Amino acid sequence: MGVQKRFRQGQILKLLTGQPVASQDELRRQLGHLGVRVTQATLSRDLRELRLVKTSAGYRPLASAAADEASSLPTLARALKEFLLDLRPAQNMLILKTPPSGAQPLAAAVDAEHWKEVAGTLAGDDTVLVICSSRSGCSAVQKRVEEMLR
Repeated sequence: MGVQKRFRQGQILKLLTGQPVASQDELRRQLGHLGVRVTQATLSRDLRELRLVKTSAGYRPLASAAADEASSLPTLARALKEFLLDLRPAQNMLILKTPPSGAQPLAAAVDAEHWKEVAGTLAGDDTVLVICSSRSGCSAVQKRVEEMLR
């Protein structure tokens, strides 16, 4: 996926989490205010790829069966190779740096692993914070991540 596409999709997600958006045209205009120009066809493809559907409350993630949801998420190894730029430990946490808009898919892939050492993740635009239950757990997670990158 290209950097522009990842950035555009990240901006779409950011807009939709901040406020309800009722139509593709409204979303296209809001993206334009952010300096992101997009055609209706490209926006429609982005919404489909992000698995967003129009509801009475605006666009929302598609609610589907857990198995279908898991299969749509990138595997952690693939997500790491696609998005991870840097990895830094900090006590019982790992800081994962990504390109703009890469943090959310990477955090979702980490969450999908259901590792017992991981208490949770927080994703911004280009940073994922992986919170581990202990320093030793953090070291174990870091080793697993580094092995996946080989």
